[in-house]
Amino acid sequence: MTHVSRDLLASRPAQATEIRAIFDERADAPLRPIRVALIGTYTPRKCGIATFTTDIAEKLREFRADVDVEVYALDDADAPLTYEGVTDTILGSDPETFARAARAINESAVDAVWLQHEYGIYGDDDGIAVCDFVDRLAAPLILTCHTVLAEPSDRQRAILRHLVTRASRIMVMSRHSRDLLSREYGANPEILEVIEHGAPDRPFGRQAEFKSRFGLTDRKVLMTFGLLGPGKGLERAIEALPAIVKNHPEAIYRIVGATHPNLVASQGEAYREGLMDLAERLGVSEHIQWDNRFLDTDELLDQLEACDIYITPYANLQQSTSGTLSYAVALGKAVISTRYLHACELLGDNVGCLIEPGSHEEIARSVINLLDNPADLSAMQRRAYDRGRETIWPRFAEATAKLAAAAVAPAPRRASLTATPGLSGVLAMCDSTGMLQHAIGIVPDRRHGYCLDDNVRALMLMNVAEGLHPTERMRWSMIYASFIQDAWNPEAQRFRNFMRFDRSWCEDIGSDDSNGRAIWTLGQTALCAPDENMREWARNLYEHVLPQMSGIGSPRAVAFEVLGAAAMLRSVPGHAMSLEAVARGGDLLERLLGGERRPDWAWFEAVLGYDNPRLPQAMIEAGLALGRDDWTASGLETLEWICRSQQSSTGQFRPIGSESFGKEHTFLPFDQQPLEAQAAIEAALTAHNASEAAFWYEHASAAWSWFFGGNDRGVQLADMATGRCRDGVTPRGANRNCGAESILAFQLSHYAMLALYRMTAESR
Repeated sequence: MTHVSRDLLASRPAQATEIRAIFDERADAPLRPIRVALIGTYTPRKCGIATFTTDIAEKLREFRADVDVEVYALDDADAPLTYEGVTDTILGSDPETFARAARAINESAVDAVWLQHEYGIYGDDDGIAVCDFVDRLAAPLILTCHTVLAEPSDRQRAILRHLVTRASRIMVMSRHSRDLLSREYGANPEILEVIEHGAPDRPFGRQAEFKSRFGLTDRKVLMTFGLLGPGKGLERAIEALPAIVKNHPEAIYRIVGATHPNLVASQGEAYREGLMDLAERLGVSEHIQWDNRFLDTDELLDQLEACDIYITPYANLQQSTSGTLSYAVALGKAVISTRYLHACELLGDNVGCLIEPGSHEEIARSVINLLDNPADLSAMQRRAYDRGRETIWPRFAEATAKLAAAAVAPAPRRASLTATPGLSGVLAMCDSTGMLQHAIGIVPDRRHGYCLDDNVRALMLMNVAEGLHPTERMRWSMIYASFIQDAWNPEAQRFRNFMRFDRSWCEDIGSDDSNGRAIWTLGQTALCAPDENMREWARNLYEHVLPQMSGIGSPRAVAFEVLGAAAMLRSVPGHAMSLEAVARGGDLLERLLGGERRPDWAWFEAVLGYDNPRLPQAMIEAGLALGRDDWTASGLETLEWICRSQQSSTGQFRPIGSESFGKEHTFLPFDQQPLEAQAAIEAALTAHNASEAAFWYEHASAAWSWFFGGNDRGVQLADMATGRCRDGVTPRGANRNCGAESILAFQLSHYAMLALYRMTAESR
């Protein structure tokens, strides 16, 4: 921890603050329209997903002024189209355009991203590129699953399971899909929402008017609409026609829709021509009308209004949604359908007529029965129309607007700087050995034992924590100091890190970073510990172990060592071995920066890891300690770069996520860790000592707010009452566990933030 003067912490004005339990839930209503980035294929592309995505955008704009939709249309590089009214296009086969789109969406600061998922629209390999795409998105993800397979391939299952883990809300259009997602794909039932496919709101019973318009007066009109292809079952409907027209020669079957573009590309119109040949052989060609076009919605609805019976003879019984079926029901059409999933749910309770697949006899029987009994036909049409009132566009828009609102992160709570966080959450993680590493929820998990990293942080906290009786402070300081002392391995000349619950060490030598952090803590203790005896112990152990650390090579370990040496120099000005350590560390950081720096990457390494601000913080401290203005300037410049990289376009703190680790010259938003907020605040305090620019306080304030909901999911992580802190922010919200690292990061952030607040107050 950066040095925090005890004088600065000695007094604070009484100030009322809002103390809330960490388990409080809230759903603050937004005061402005919700901005949603909508991703999917889009008109004029000819596919059902494109129609659906367009419907979402248009109906929300028409019926819900409280939702602003920004469309990112998936395009095909081999057949690009011109789109109107979209924010941008994304080439479904180009990973680079996904990365650029994700950056643009993040920078636009939308409240949520709404992704339409179908395996065929995100490029090759079942569209696996969508996984990397969603990993880059910071805003809450709303996922609409258009296909949920009961028997997917391994890759298909992995893709959908990954999307499910990233989603804040999931929309499906059937109960079956909801249950399948929960049972087979691990979706949390609490975030699953069934919203039926939307449909138009038109008057009932206008067949005569529209039959006249299309020259169909006095005809009994059967109809199927959609992209033609195998699996639609049209052969069975055509085979049913001889029996139908024998009983009702006025019947005509209208097959409306273009052949699927993928089928045309591979086979031309061979499939349609095969259907026409079948009709010719059966002698019913004159009773079929073909409309080989992809109709816009208004013309489709007009043609649907002219039909009496709508037929969906699909062979694929796993189809979970059909937009045209929804349209037909909402317009009050009698529907004869095979028992595919959507049909079973929409046509249940005798709303329509359900038949088994592959049987032209059943189709013929059902059609003839309805045409023979006009009263039954009319009653079924009325039942369909009444059922359709549940899915009309205003109802759909209302439901989807609520879905979007539920996904949006609520506003952060006010984060008090002067209220002291409780210590009960810290001490609950401790015993006579030290501080345990992990917890399940708030309960310590003994299976993982202890580590040096957490116990050195705990000692740092005891050095600066307020409101503790001296006896209580000394009790816990002694436990943590004893752990550090026992961690030193004199044979290996290194600190050990991990200890089992039975007090046996797991290793002989701990990581470089844990060794560097121990040096830092000893320097901070020599400076800040309230008890002189504790300060003397820290100086003695520091002087014993520091000479053994010359072989440490990890950049962060070196940075930690510099921070400890800088603290020792404040305690003992001119301390020789500390001056040497600072010089050695500053030189290494300068060389690293020179080797990796480029115009768009002002950093020490090609990758970003954890505790990133510690590197420039150490460089600033080295510059200040040795009077190296060039080091100080480089540290301030690189610290500002990492701070701005950890800042959303709205100024909210967005720490480098742990999923970024190992990825060169890029960073991802999740998982976000409390350690990063602590590093940002403490580094800002160091920077303020070197440069009193307002930016440092502003950035530290944003990082402090991160603990209280100023994050990408609006989740409160820290609890002032107990001093606990959740383990981070994931795409689905807070990690509910409260481990030692997170609790200590919050506690130490408080004291650094308070010191910075005091300094800026004094300068005003």
